[in-house]
Amino acid sequence: MTRPFDHEALWIKAKLFLNRGMDDDSRSFDEQALWAALALELLAKAALARVSPLLVAEPNEEGTNLLIASGLVKGDARFTSVRAKTLMARCHKAFKPFDQAEAMKIINGRNEYLHSSGAGFMAIPPHAWWPRYWAQAAILVTALDRDIEELVGTDREPTVTKHLEQNAKNLEQRTEALIERAKQRRQQWLDGTLPAKVAAEWKMGGQYLSGIMSHSETVTCPACESAGLLEGDEVVNVEINYPSIDGYASEEEYDSHYLDEVSVTLTVGAAYFSCPGCHLVLNSYDLIRQAGLDTEFDVEGDVDEYVGQEPEYGND
Repeated sequence: MTRPFDHEALWIKAKLFLNRGMDDDSRSFDEQALWAALALELLAKAALARVSPLLVAEPNEEGTNLLIASGLVKGDARFTSVRAKTLMARCHKAFKPFDQAEAMKIINGRNEYLHSSGAGFMAIPPHAWWPRYWAQAAILVTALDRDIEELVGTDREPTVTKHLEQNAKNLEQRTEALIERAKQRRQQWLDGTLPAKVAAEWKMGGQYLSGIMSHSETVTCPACESAGLLEGDEVVNVEINYPSIDGYASEEEYDSHYLDEVSVTLTVGAAYFSCPGCHLVLNSYDLIRQAGLDTEFDVEGDVDEYVGQEPEYGND
């Protein structure tokens, strides 16, 4: 029997509800928004429960819910979770930059739609409602160490990306969420407070963070100040540095030795950053730029590849 506070089960249920919420072929916007709002609450529960089930348990005088969440009480005891307002308040504190006020607008819209004669979701047009919704939902997805594709599937990911791009603050929020989450995970790891399963995943994950790109440079991580790796494949500039003829006795000597002192500097466009210290991953140019890292870096190139080669005219 699945435990009511199991974060994996909550994640799966959120996926189911969002699948209904994004079904625009047979559902009106208000019905879509209802399912999406329910999914947002489930994502909040899942993110908190993954840290500790106690964060979603409603305290009562007997302490039954807390005992169930802690694993001390089993069987058919009924588990009650905290209210949505409490969930959003806790996510606001735990998962920066999650915005409690924005999330509660979605929750209040749901409540108004279900329990009153008010307009509910219809007060905001769909083209404005969805970007605001995904700005908060994406932060919770990050808090779960998941990505949007896992939540909605490959076919619907572009739709979500489009909504996120419409939100002016999304990039800033996304970057801050990744950095804050990396800081949080690292501190939990150092304090020994990660759940055993999550700790094992965290330990193993650090070995496979690199984007395995052609060029890389060591830089300071914006989250933990450890040595991180900035990577890229695209060479945006090649600078060949020839030695000065000064210091050579003759042109003949220069001609015979200059290749030994030629160097090549490649300027590479940054496309990926990872840090083994806190597991921060920034997998796009925009995230790297928003985090304050250099968007280009210089590396030494292969002299034989760039010097003394016949040009390719492409007119065979």
